[in-house]
Amino acid sequence: MFFKRFKKKSNQKYINNILNSRNSSVDDRSIKSVGIIFNHDEFKNYDQIRSVFKSIGINENRVKFITFIDDEKSRPNSWDAYFYPENFGWKGKIEGADLVDFVKEPFDVLISYYQNDNLELNMVTTLSKANFKIGISNKDERLFDFIINIDPNQINIFKNELIKYLKVFNKI
Repeated sequence: MFFKRFKKKSNQKYINNILNSRNSSVDDRSIKSVGIIFNHDEFKNYDQIRSVFKSIGINENRVKFITFIDDEKSRPNSWDAYFYPENFGWKGKIEGADLVDFVKEPFDVLISYYQNDNLELNMVTTLSKANFKIGISNKDERLFDFIINIDPNQINIFKNELIKYLKVFNKI
């Protein structure tokens, strides 16, 4: 318990250092690849999200999902990739092939589709090499380039707002 608190503080300090030195340099290239981060406790139907990107012309094989699961035993079969609290070490160190690959992938857009302020989810968002980061929570605005502040179950509102603003930003 004592070490968990220190590890959490160590990782939060690491996130703060990265976010405070972050240079948001979004270019105007169109979207060809999308990464999406979910919290399994908040949203479980990724087919709805997949249909959003299919409707704007993104190839299905260029959309990659990863979900955070608190309990490794409650792992669903339908998600592309998973990560757990155990995948995080001290000072921002991450483990797990799926998680490391997801973070290193230079997505054109990263969607952080979670509302809860969660250290592990925030760390994945922070470490991602994505060009343009979109979130649905304004708990820490430094994480994202753009925020659509909605409830995760409001998928139609998310779709309409996302398409509207991606057109404004010349991304689609």
